[in-house]
Amino acid sequence: MTRVFSGIQPSGELHVGNYLGAVQNWVRLQHQHDCLFSIVDLHAITQPYDVATLAQRTLDMAVGLFASGLDPEKCIVFVQSHVAEHSELSWLLTIVTPLGELERQTQFKDKSQRQESIPAGLLNYPILQAADVLLYKANLIPVGEDQVQHLELMREIARRWNTRFAAGYFPEPQPLLTKTKRVLGLDGQAKMSKSLGNTVGLFDSPETIWEKLRPAATDPARKTRKDPGNPDICNIFTIHQGFSPAATQAEVAHKCRTAGWGCLDCKRVLADNMIATLTPIRERAEALRRDPPGLIERLRAGAAKARARARVTIAEVRDRMGFLKPAET
Repeated sequence: MTRVFSGIQPSGELHVGNYLGAVQNWVRLQHQHDCLFSIVDLHAITQPYDVATLAQRTLDMAVGLFASGLDPEKCIVFVQSHVAEHSELSWLLTIVTPLGELERQTQFKDKSQRQESIPAGLLNYPILQAADVLLYKANLIPVGEDQVQHLELMREIARRWNTRFAAGYFPEPQPLLTKTKRVLGLDGQAKMSKSLGNTVGLFDSPETIWEKLRPAATDPARKTRKDPGNPDICNIFTIHQGFSPAATQAEVAHKCRTAGWGCLDCKRVLADNMIATLTPIRERAEALRRDPPGLIERLRAGAAKARARARVTIAEVRDRMGFLKPAET
């Protein structure tokens, strides 16, 4: 069976952008492939972060993933730092990774420009990403277009290691591009982000969802209710595509183009469909929060399953790289 790996940083509670951009797709994939999904806390520390909240944000993210529909019986969900082999393989892959390729990564260029002193972890971020995937010999990686460059480097790392140590050992992972359009925040200007305050939280109450949607940006051509619009450039319509049935989407598009509805009418329909989808997710999240030991146990069990696979890979990698075998414990 084809193996899938993907990760998400522990930013706390999920928002609609996370859900539509990644998690909704993961829920589908767990029924089709052998899937591992990780809360990648080691990646999170490559940027300045709040030490006091990291653990809680990790738990909050786990709540969101399980409440959204990831099933421990159908996929492996775990915390990255709970499987030490991620860090070990990352180091072993540094010896075949070209420095120039790391420096050419767009995300490194963007993030390093904002820092006076650039930490090596920021530069080596793609190597850890490669380790995450190659550790489990995953074949497919669900990514957005902004991650394709990292995936190209991941394949280059796999090729270089295979050429030097063991031909064909690591598969070259292929992108599984998500079909969801890039979800902008409610301001219609930037990617949905908590730091920008332009999100709808996955656990927001029905009242809060409507309060946030009412002033949200739409097609700027619709200055009055009588002005026709273009749903293809309206972020509210993009969100409709994640929550509304196909028939509703068609109706929304038609009434936007013909000014049959005002933007507020469109948003009210979206709010109702979002509430219908998100209410059971919010209720499952509340149940998970009432049982902290059960949540921890799910993550512990997921890490144990991931670690069992990771140890096999690390043992084989050490052997092919010529290391002295450790004493049996």
